[in-house]
Formats: sequence, structure tokens, C-alpha cells
Amino acid sequence: MQIAAVIVAGGRGHRAGAGAPKQYRLLGGEPLLRRTLRTFDAHAAVNRIVPVIHPDDAKDYALASQGCGPKCRAPVFGGETRQLSVFAGLNALATSAPDFVLVHDAVRPFFTQALLDRAVGIARTAEAAVPVTPVTDTVKRVGENGNVLATLDRNELRLTQTPQIFSYAKLLEAHRRAAAQNLRDFSDDAALMEWAGIPVATFPGESGNVKFTTAEDFLRAEAQSGAPFEFRNGTGFDVHAFGPGDHVTLGGVRIPHAKGLSGHSDADVLLHALTDAVLGAIGEADIGQHFPPTDEKWRGASSDIFLQHAIGLMRKSGGSLVNLDATLLCEAPKAGPHRNAMRERIAAIAGIGIDRVAVKATTTEKLGFLGRGEGIAAMASATVRLPARQP
Repeated sequence: MQIAAVIVAGGRGHRAGAGAPKQYRLLGGEPLLRRTLRTFDAHAAVNRIVPVIHPDDAKDYALASQGCGPKCRAPVFGGETRQLSVFAGLNALATSAPDFVLVHDAVRPFFTQALLDRAVGIARTAEAAVPVTPVTDTVKRVGENGNVLATLDRNELRLTQTPQIFSYAKLLEAHRRAAAQNLRDFSDDAALMEWAGIPVATFPGESGNVKFTTAEDFLRAEAQSGAPFEFRNGTGFDVHAFGPGDHVTLGGVRIPHAKGLSGHSDADVLLHALTDAVLGAIGEADIGQHFPPTDEKWRGASSDIFLQHAIGLMRKSGGSLVNLDATLLCEAPKAGPHRNAMRERIAAIAGIGIDRVAVKATTTEKLGFLGRGEGIAAMASATVRLPARQP
């Protein structure tokens, strides 16, 4: 029995925050995707592995797939949806069609050889099968007003995982039928097979077979891994003078004001200080080295780009952001009314919860250039958790 694996690895992972797509982020010093490929590569029943990636990720994939054996075929580019990406992977197998195909999410790296054994075993009696786990919590159906409509019988409910296994011919036919009808939003291939009228069997999944979705998932996995880690703190400071304008941008939030801030980019003094704080925590050069003020490319640029870049470098180092803390120093405008909006925006840029972001403001009691209302300054700190390294 010939069995191939299609690894869906083309997602952008926006819910995991700024930085590289989550399948390429490091956990324990190696990308999630490498862990996934290694498990399939080691299983005797898997003959071929076809990764489906985003066209922008060729370099990241080349690094992440290092060490994968000859079973790993050249990656193919996916589509706009998960369903279209799987279809692309299936088509790549068509010249030498396998009997069965395993479809797996790249960001589920903790599945085991035993789970693959169960998938291969059930393929002898079923044309479609998925791993499932019991629902242990009570499940409510809730209406638009937030009120409970019904309590569902959890004995009939299961949580579905991957890898899912299917008759290659049946799954390819179902994808072709769906494509012909312009149906492209099935949440998984089991749902597609159900739509096509193919019975879907189940087999026991694994509680550890988690899907990485948010930044907190990485923090939780690192904490449970027992791998040594260290905390690092970085600080940042920036100042911009007032100039002509009718608003200032602070923490990614546009605030009306009688003056603007002078600078090569949007002069967001708060995001600049935070960017330097993150760069400092990972031992990188300051913001001016990464985004030179002499480069016209950055004239008027949104400072969101700078903080996202710093967060991306941190994640490539295997780091995760613990918290950001910033203080504005100015006489005006008053930052208090905009504090939560700034926190929300910074949290969104950094990919962390708002409870991990602090924004404060103070004056200099009319002293110095800030007291004279000539500009705005910001101080910031960032705490980052990184894999421990030898001194």
C-alpha cells in the first residue's frame, strides 16, 4: 500500500503575532515544520512527502526542511484557502498516484509514530478517517444575544485533529467536484468528504497533538518542554521635535494636535523606543542601523513596520515576548484618553495580549525642552524569553 503525505504549510499565522509564519518559528531551537517533516520521514509506511508552501516562503522552507530525507519532494505552492492548498498537493502526486494520502497541518508538530500507525491501520477498512479526542467540557449553543440556546450532548461530540487519511482517488475526485462548483471553503478534508457522500471513520487522537495558533501557544510549549531558557531585558529611548502639522502618531494611534512631530518616518516616538527595546533585548543594533534615516524608502513610513521587524528578529532567535512597558514624556497632547487605544495597537503589532503592554505618561514639570513644549520623548523596556545560551 503506497501512502503519501501532504503537509499544509502555506498559512500566514496572523493570530500568532508579528514575525515569520508560525510553521517557521523556532521551538527548542528548530522550526515547527522541521519537527513535523521528521516524524513523517521516520515512518516506514510513508513513501512520499509533499509540502505545500506559500510562494514567499521558499527560503524559509529550504532552511526548515534541512535534514529531511529523500521522501521529501520539492514543495508546491498553495492557494488562497487551505482547501486549494491541499488540492495543489494532491495534483502534485497525480503522476504516480498513491493508494492513500495523509493530510496534515504543519503547525501540529507533536503527533507521534503511534498516531501514524493508527491512521495507516484504519486505512485498511475505511476510505476516509480522522483522529479525534473526546470533549470533556460541557458545550453550550449560544445565540446572537449571548444567551444559551441549548446544552449539547458531549457524548456525541469529538474534537478533530490531523493527520487525516483518505483514499487518494476518492479525495482527489471530491476536490475536483468542489472546484467545479466553486466551493472552496471546507474547513478540513473530512468535511469535504462528508459533502461528497463518503463515510468518514474516526480513530483515537492524541491530547498532545496540539495546533499552534497564538503566541501564547509557543510560550506554553516552551514552559512544558523543560528546555533551559533565560529572560533578557532591553531598553529604548527616542525623542522628536514638534514641527508643522495637525496631529501626532503615538503608539500607532493618530492623535489630533496643534503641531506634528518632525522625523524621517511618521515620527512615532513611542514605537521607536519600543523597537529599540526589543532589539536591545536580543543584542541587535539600534533602529537607525536597521532603518537608516538616510534611506528615502523609509520617508513617511509607518513605524508599525519597525516594531514588526524587531519582533520578527526576536522570533527567529527562538524568542518570545513577555511584556512591553513604555512611558511618554510630554506636556501635550494629553496621552491619558488614548492610553488603551495605544495599548491595543501595540499589542496587535507585537502579537501579544493587551495585558502584556503598559503605556504611561508624565511631564517634566515645565523643565527643559520637553517642559517648554518643544517635543515629545519616550522611554521603553522589553522583556524577552530566549533559549539559554552558554556565556
